[in-house]
Amino acid sequence: MHSVIVAVVIVVLIAGLVAMHCLGDVSSGGQEGAVTQLPQPQTTGTASIEQVLARRRSIRSFTDQALSQSEIGQLLWAAQGITAPEFGFRAAPSAGALYPLELYVVTPEGVYHYQPQGHQVRLHRTGDQRPALAAACLGQGCVRQAAAAFVITAVFSRTRAKYGARADQYVHNEVGAAGENLCLQAVGLELGSVMVGAFSDSQISQVLRLPADHAPLLVIPVGHPS
Repeated sequence: MHSVIVAVVIVVLIAGLVAMHCLGDVSSGGQEGAVTQLPQPQTTGTASIEQVLARRRSIRSFTDQALSQSEIGQLLWAAQGITAPEFGFRAAPSAGALYPLELYVVTPEGVYHYQPQGHQVRLHRTGDQRPALAAACLGQGCVRQAAAAFVITAVFSRTRAKYGARADQYVHNEVGAAGENLCLQAVGLELGSVMVGAFSDSQISQVLRLPADHAPLLVIPVGHPS
């Protein structure tokens, strides 16, 4: 009986450690294109929306503690996750439900591209690109120091096809909503974040190896506040 109990405890501990691994530890060999299934996002929390709103601040100093896979997945879901599977509707509103935004997360292990369908990430580029991303953000230390930096890009043609000249305003409205969702979710997870808009578009595109039609609009470093 004692040996059975010990075995059960070991299994539980291993499961807990696996859940805490960051994205790079669970990718298939760390190869570009490898897909990681994220944990199921949570739709209940310990803080009310009013409490989260009152506590939100721009945080620019972080510890070196990594984010868990669950935390990264929750933040991605808050920004662009699917909340109505039957219709494909997402957490942030989108003009005409055209969803021009694409979301990347930059961690010490690599650059990951979020796939809302299936709540997954695809390894887009290996290696720690945070120093290069910080340089593209005019040398802002918070980008380099954060456990993860979330980069929201837009494919404007998706919205322009329907709304023409008005589309750009709609896309900018959408990225603001997605960014605020992510920052509020960070507060709910006891994390800090800050919106960064000062950067070189071309340098970010180069660092992230973005497709030609993916325009970077917002960088959000996230980590444990120091």
